[in-house]
Amino acid sequence: MNETLVSLGLHPDEMPNTAAGSFFGRLVIMYSGEADAIWVGEGSAEHSGRLRLARTLDLLPVAGDWIATNGERVTKVFPRRNELRRTQTHGRPAQVLAANVDVVFVVVPLHSELHQRMVEGLTAMAVEAGVRPVLVITKIDEGTATEEVTELKTRMQSLVGDIEVVATSSLTGAGLEELRSLLGVGVTGVLLGGSGAGKTSLLNALEGSAELTKSLSRTGEGRHATSTRKLYRLSSGGVMLDIPGIRFSKAVADGAGVTPDFSDIEELALLCEFTNCGHGTDRGCAVVAAVAEGVLSPERPELWRQLGSSSPSY
Repeated sequence: MNETLVSLGLHPDEMPNTAAGSFFGRLVIMYSGEADAIWVGEGSAEHSGRLRLARTLDLLPVAGDWIATNGERVTKVFPRRNELRRTQTHGRPAQVLAANVDVVFVVVPLHSELHQRMVEGLTAMAVEAGVRPVLVITKIDEGTATEEVTELKTRMQSLVGDIEVVATSSLTGAGLEELRSLLGVGVTGVLLGGSGAGKTSLLNALEGSAELTKSLSRTGEGRHATSTRKLYRLSSGGVMLDIPGIRFSKAVADGAGVTPDFSDIEELALLCEFTNCGHGTDRGCAVVAAVAEGVLSPERPELWRQLGSSSPSY
């Protein structure tokens, strides 16, 4: 089997036949009408770049899809082993977040409120897709006692059942070898969690990088970004698909350039009934419900709105 395709997470039984003049590869980032992909061309050479989507596609591709391309367009999306879906309401089709996944890492920072519904919902998303879920606690280096980590592990397992929990630190390296052992050759992992959970730092630590993980830009050069769904090849042999949490406008609190941390609202927003919820008077809003229940201070969403928030997406 081609080494490039193996490094992209191809399973031995997934190599399909492609039509004459077509090449096989994997989709990395999906845009509107375009996609970044890596594929194997003539002479088994590796290619990567921005491709347009053929109008004849039967399936709209997502990150992680195996595709055929003629070097200019995505001409075919191959059948998926599984789909990681976000359920929507009122008869709308489920939103497919990723395809052909082996492990879902539900990422929760230690020193933040643990929202039960978020952990349960993201874990259920993995189980429904037939994918192995692993709960990852990040930022345990922040003056954490062993008893505190043990208590949180126990609490998380009580929420979602007896599944694996890994406590990690991007600074000290704790738990990283355990994560690497889950990301061997041919394994595709996915990071799920709210913004500020430490997903990018975790990726950097896994690879020993001192800078933000980069993705391809339109010019083919690296750029710092965590605003689209991306696929990273790891030195452990596997690949990691990074799906960002809710995205908000980069409002600045004051002239000093301090960006407020709204991770509490972002995590709750994952649970809103509508994907375009404005977190005000919308029905089924988890943020409004948290305020009513006394879990979230009413000043938090009010400050978020004053600073020019935008509707979230995921």
